Amino acid sequence: MRMNEADVLLPGIHMNRTGQQKIKILIVSFICLVLLTVFSNTSFSHPHVFMTQQIISVFDDKGLAGFKIRWEFGDMFSSMIAADYDRNQNGFLEKDEVAVVKDEAFSYISEYNYFIFVKIDGKPFEVKFIKDFSAILDNGELIYTFFVPCHVRAISNFKQIIVATYDPSYYSAILFKKKDPAVLENNELFEVKAAIREDKSTSIYFDMVNPWALFLDFRTKQ
Repeated sequence: MRMNEADVLLPGIHMNRTGQQKIKILIVSFICLVLLTVFSNTSFSHPHVFMTQQIISVFDDKGLAGFKIRWEFGDMFSSMIAADYDRNQNGFLEKDEVAVVKDEAFSYISEYNYFIFVKIDGKPFEVKFIKDFSAILDNGELIYTFFVPCHVRAISNFKQIIVATYDPSYYSAILFKKKDPAVLENNELFEVKAAIREDKSTSIYFDMVNPWALFLDFRTKQ
């Protein structure tokens, strides 16, 4: 089940989600620049790495199994990784090259919950590990995919899962894709509601921004 742009915008909002995110990033960047000027000892500045993401919610016969994450990177970071890790410069990342990319250009974000912040019925869920990491170059565009295990059994009442993705250091900016930002997989056994909207319960970047998040509600079919 795919979610199109019309499925994820709130009533009365005329600017699309990606536009709102970019405007907020520009506002935060400007404010942070001012703060940097005033407080020269702070390291908080503006994003250097940009990526768009898709979240695939994967179900099994008991309920939610976890999330497949897909990050598509901008030209600058893609070029850097290609130059540093595509050793034979053939435009592809072989298995051994992917292993080095994971070790040197991905695994360090485990200290930041892999940039994946999950709440289950309002309670934080710590992402301690990921599975099935892959990195590819698609016509020069770097794409990371990986799986975040998050097992939540479906019951007769709705369970709510909120998935927000952001870099707490603000070095990276993560935006939802405009097309198919969220997809459901193997959800036929359950009643599922999914939407992407601002998480008003979470504030980041000097409490100036509410991150955009996937809101997933599901239960057993009645």
